[in-house]
Amino acid sequence: MSVLVYTESEQGRFKKTAFEVASYGKAIADQLGTTVTAITINADDVSELETYGVNKVLKVKNVSLDAFNAKIYASVIQQAAEKEGTKVVVVSSSVNSKYLAPLLSINLNAGYATNVLEAPASTSPFIVKRTAFTNKAYEMFQINTNVKILGVSKNSFGIKENKTTATTEDFSPSIPESGIHIESVDKASNKVTIADADIVVSAGRGLKGPENWGMIEELAEVLGAATACSKPVSDLGWRPHSEHVGQTGKPVASNLYIAIGISGAIQHLAGINGSKVKVVINTDPEAPFFKAADYGVVGDAFVVVPQLIEKLKTFKAHQ
Repeated sequence: MSVLVYTESEQGRFKKTAFEVASYGKAIADQLGTTVTAITINADDVSELETYGVNKVLKVKNVSLDAFNAKIYASVIQQAAEKEGTKVVVVSSSVNSKYLAPLLSINLNAGYATNVLEAPASTSPFIVKRTAFTNKAYEMFQINTNVKILGVSKNSFGIKENKTTATTEDFSPSIPESGIHIESVDKASNKVTIADADIVVSAGRGLKGPENWGMIEELAEVLGAATACSKPVSDLGWRPHSEHVGQTGKPVASNLYIAIGISGAIQHLAGINGSKVKVVINTDPEAPFFKAADYGVVGDAFVVVPQLIEKLKTFKAHQ
């Protein structure tokens, strides 16, 4: 009857979201008076999960699972849930989890709440707080099914240490045949990904051309950030589509989002509204983005950004 958490990893290393999901699972387990079981798929050092309240790890190792497949991953997690007799499954709000969770919901005949922000306000009835209308509102969402699936919104609950000693069990689920296959994988090497980044540096048409993106990449490197762009920039081919953020691109819920030369169309704002602190650099003081920003700089990016980079380098050199 433990709470089951799916802890995502990539190339054997846990993603940051895995620790947030584990922390969230621990909070629910405490409310229900039970324990936390984590399922890992091709992760290497699963002992890291002990720091965040996990009591048991179901360790899946299978080379056929190296490439993500929503249907197969949903089946694997379903088998783990049925094995443990769990009534609550916790996943992240990553792109992969958003693909697999609806399939898992069907497999388990479970209610699924996305974009969950906090531990349940009540467990009987089961009520959680989630964002709605592209982060413009909140709602209290009641799940009445016997099994419940919760998708935790990134950077909402946070990572909370709760040291435990976990038992590890090798788990060998049956791997179903699937007609779904991967045509291509869009992945940037040796870079912080938008999905995992605490800081995102994004730029728009105010950069005037792809040849000027060097300073954006340099600022991102200094901050340990991911780079992103607005839809017009990816449409023009200045930057890869994988960097397009917004309502029609990738959602961003970073701790810090820096928008440079982006006017702030409503579709872009809807996609980054989950970010905690928003900083805008734009020459136009009437740009819509300033209304949504926590901090704004009215100025030329070609003057402001190089100075910001130098100040940050100086600051870091004295740390």
